[in-house]
Amino acid sequence: MLKGPGPDADWQPLHRSAAELRAYEQWQQQAAYRPWLGAYFKAYHYAKAGLPPCHGGPRVQRLEACGQPGALLFFDPGIGAANFQHLFDLLRDRTLPLGYHLAASDVRTRRLPQCTETIAKHFLKPSPSDCPDTGRCQQRFGTVTIDLISLNGRPGFIRVACNPIADSMFCEAYSFDQLMDALFNQVPQPAAG
Repeated sequence: MLKGPGPDADWQPLHRSAAELRAYEQWQQQAAYRPWLGAYFKAYHYAKAGLPPCHGGPRVQRLEACGQPGALLFFDPGIGAANFQHLFDLLRDRTLPLGYHLAASDVRTRRLPQCTETIAKHFLKPSPSDCPDTGRCQQRFGTVTIDLISLNGRPGFIRVACNPIADSMFCEAYSFDQLMDALFNQVPQPAAG
């Protein structure tokens, strides 16, 4: 359950109850996320190729607005609301080892004319490091935002988006496809050696 202040509130820190944290930890230990990562990764590539979603699989829509590539992962009733919330947090946790730190996790609930909208947001920034060849800062994918949007208490979609930093002091950002691969691809990588 997303916890924040009452309706029409400003952004507030996102908090999880002890029970939610225990459930998330168990969900991770059981690798309950594996089928969903694979299904959303496949759906992303179908969307990229302009194909309709797989029959019975989740839907994904690619985004490209103002130089901010992204994707919407639509809620699939088969996953369930609690698992979808866990997926939202898992995407945050899978972004961190890519050279990121969590800058903020916030939530806001607003009453709109047609519904009540809740947005939970994880905002991640690349940890500072230099490019060995150029001395410029390595931005990786730029800043990464992961949102969970719910309407009237029901999950709608998770939005994953990058905002590459367009400044000469930064190296060129990696592609959004590379981020999706890092977050969703479960193919075992060969051992280094």
